[in-house]
Amino acid sequence: MLKILDKLPSQAFAICALRWSMLFIFAFFGVAKFATYEAEGVAKIAMHYPLFSWMYPLIGVQGTSNVIGTIELATGALIALGAWSHRAGLIGGLMGMTTFLITLSFSFGVPLWEEGYGFPFMGSTAQFLFKDAVLLAACLTLALHGGHALRARADA
Repeated sequence: MLKILDKLPSQAFAICALRWSMLFIFAFFGVAKFATYEAEGVAKIAMHYPLFSWMYPLIGVQGTSNVIGTIELATGALIALGAWSHRAGLIGGLMGMTTFLITLSFSFGVPLWEEGYGFPFMGSTAQFLFKDAVLLAACLTLALHGGHALRARADA
């Protein structure tokens, strides 16, 4: 059994897997924000949220979604650049954490449990939002990785 454990990939492999899977998430979700169907879907939740509500009268549904998509693409790019730059990885991880803290905060004040069933039967909004807890943890891990590497370099 221990011989199998000796052949496990390193923690660096796990960080690499997290990094590129988060790039995948941010790239596809970011690009989707430029499509009308996604902009309208986001607006259903974000239009009434104080952080975003002010944008809708100024730049409209598609414009607001484009801003969100641009931020998501920038976040993914910084997370990817974290493979070569710990500072970029730290910033990208922090941006990702902010993204998922914001989306998780959408869960306050909306119906989360399936009507007629209640807790613990998640409705579609809870299913959409709760996965972001894992994505938040992934971004936290990447931010910490970048931060620890920067600190180690400064201490050397």
